[in-house]
Amino acid sequence: MKNKQYLLAKRPIGTPTADNWDFVETDVKEPQDGEILVKIEYISLDPAMRGWMNDAKSYIEPVQIGEVMRAGTVGYVVKSKAEGFAEGDAVYGHFGVQQYATVSAKGVHKVDPSLAPLERYLGVLGMPGMTAYFGILDTGQPKEGETVVVSGAAGAVGSVVGQIAKIKGCRVVGIAGGKDKCDFVVNELGFDAAIDYKSQNVKKALRETCPNGVDVYFDNVGGDILDDVLTQINFKARIVICGAISQYNNTTPVKGPSNYLSLLVNRARMEGIVVFDNAKNYGIAAKEMAGWIAQGKLQAKEHVEVGIERFPEVLLMLFNGENFGKLVLKVDGE
Repeated sequence: MKNKQYLLAKRPIGTPTADNWDFVETDVKEPQDGEILVKIEYISLDPAMRGWMNDAKSYIEPVQIGEVMRAGTVGYVVKSKAEGFAEGDAVYGHFGVQQYATVSAKGVHKVDPSLAPLERYLGVLGMPGMTAYFGILDTGQPKEGETVVVSGAAGAVGSVVGQIAKIKGCRVVGIAGGKDKCDFVVNELGFDAAIDYKSQNVKKALRETCPNGVDVYFDNVGGDILDDVLTQINFKARIVICGAISQYNNTTPVKGPSNYLSLLVNRARMEGIVVFDNAKNYGIAAKEMAGWIAQGKLQAKEHVEVGIERFPEVLLMLFNGENFGKLVLKVDGE
């Protein structure tokens, strides 16, 4: 049995291109004691993958040249030589951009496809959902009646952040690119307002949509939008730094916030988050969010593209702002 894989061929400078990848076919490895063989059904495509390709110090080791590209995945156990796992079990893990994975059962989590579609465990019930849940609740600490602003509002993390803030009784303003995305976050997700950064002056629109200032800002994009929001923050505001997708493909140094003295004036704080820090509490978060989904309080949206061969081009959809909701690659077309 053959396995199609994408290996990191060389580190990108700026936006990744086809030259950064080797698409190979290898023999599927038989599992040894303590291992399972998984047929991967869906691959999670996340902005963090761009950072994993860099040879730089970060919260996780970079992907090495010649290694299978790291990615969150869900699939089914084909063979098991590990206690607690059986053929047919649905599982989640970082199995990489490939059709099959032979891995240690340690760090692999079972999921229940009868409770939610398999791909949802890569979105609201997976890493993006956990990022949103802990980022907004633990770090942002929104209080009823406060104003919460979210950038990347139609994306996998931002869309969940805004909905959780609404559940907690906040006024929520999303920043997204394009009329369709702005309509989506207001009309389908229930945000109070949306700002189209492609056609509006963000600073002016923030003054109009947040007349009482900004208490919590959940930042997924960095750059100029972060600077604009910093001019509107309130006393003791909380700025949650989740990502900076506007900066990931830079060939020049990352642009930091020039308005950071607003933190001093307003005695505000800016804090970064990494989802892995909350791993021990994932189960608690997933249970609460599944409850919100069942009650109709939390909408989940996956953007599914098909075909592992298309991985390089589909990955770029993230950086071009082409995805609606959680971007997922279905491995096989059938």
